[in-house]
Amino acid sequence: MALTSPRRSALADQVIAQLRNQITSGEWPVGSRIPTEPELVEQLGVARNTVREAVRALAHNGLLDIRQGSGTYVVATSELAGVMHRRFADADPRHVAELRSTLESSAARLAALRRTERDVRQLDTLMERREAAWAAGDAEAFVAADATLHLAVVAASHNDVLTELYADLNDVLRDSLRDDVGPELGPEELMDHSRLVEAIRAGDADTAATEAAAHALDCLRERGR
Repeated sequence: MALTSPRRSALADQVIAQLRNQITSGEWPVGSRIPTEPELVEQLGVARNTVREAVRALAHNGLLDIRQGSGTYVVATSELAGVMHRRFADADPRHVAELRSTLESSAARLAALRRTERDVRQLDTLMERREAAWAAGDAEAFVAADATLHLAVVAASHNDVLTELYADLNDVLRDSLRDDVGPELGPEELMDHSRLVEAIRAGDADTAATEAAAHALDCLRERGR
């Protein structure tokens, strides 16, 4: 008798879709702990086994990390991001920095040529948020703001494939940035991104590409790697 693929229940599929939507929408950001199993049972109105199956499926796909005695945490925003995070979690920091440099340089060049007024306003807003987080000494808020700024630069390239690839690598890049920044923020160590943003605003593709290429590698050098 030929084997057939078992079909997951439609109810479990619906729960998986709802939980995935909480993650991809940003309602449950990367690093956050999701509601407990009893809380999800109450919120969704389904059986405990259905919730457990959905959580395990998302953990298997790399979006969630189940930590015994601590809870379940969001570790990626998509299945591909989860694969990337697992695959490159222990990668050489220099190799990650070189990848950032390559991708961001190409994206910044395109952004300088294709940016819209809305893109520039978004970059200005994120620059302010990044600088405020540094001034407040909040390392985790700074990592989030800096990563969002870099993603916005890539998005301003208006190359959907490049933007999606970068977004899927974003969790790996955040981990690298978190290591570079460290737990304490020194006022003299803030890496200025104003020249990058100004080059994109001015449509100066060469300067934008050069600035973007240098940031990741300069940060790595400052940490003595």
